[in-house]
Amino acid sequence: MKLWLTKLSVVIITFMTFGLYIPPTYLDAEACDQEISINDRREPFSESTIENFNECYNERVHEEAETITVHEQFVSHVLEQAKQQSFQKFGPKISNIVGDEFLAVILPKIEEVILNLASEATADELVKYEVTEKPANGYGEKIFHIYDQQTNKDVARFHVHRVNHPRNGHTFNFHYHLVKDQFEQHYHLGDIYWDKNTPPKWMS
Repeated sequence: MKLWLTKLSVVIITFMTFGLYIPPTYLDAEACDQEISINDRREPFSESTIENFNECYNERVHEEAETITVHEQFVSHVLEQAKQQSFQKFGPKISNIVGDEFLAVILPKIEEVILNLASEATADELVKYEVTEKPANGYGEKIFHIYDQQTNKDVARFHVHRVNHPRNGHTFNFHYHLVKDQFEQHYHLGDIYWDKNTPPKWMS
């Protein structure tokens, strides 16, 4: 089991063990689509009503907490992989020059994209998503891809392209592609200037 999913399981088990308490804010909401107004009642709730109420809200809180946790764990996991694999792709020669700018400018943009992907997917879909582990070396563009482990098809691709401006020098263009348009569109993340001299190959 992947690390981020293992951590998620621990959180869910902890919640299920200690999740018998119902936050007071939920007492004002609907209980299984039946509105219960405490202020309008002169008689105390029956034991069966309380049991049904607790059961309904335990299930609802559990479902909401599980969804939030899956999304948060997914974003955290992918963002960490994005950082690690980007520096792996850069190699020490390029990392020493552009590493700080990448962390300050490009990585936050990648995080925004990951957050959007997570918000558009269900928890069931996210647990099937994983990150590729081999950035392209040499002159290849691939940094990492997010793919569905069940279908083995990519969901998003994060790349960096070398651009040579004859008068101004070389830049690294970071962008991504999405499955929704069959990966044809380039979605811009940002550029980092290198130098007028040709940059070394990736991973060198």
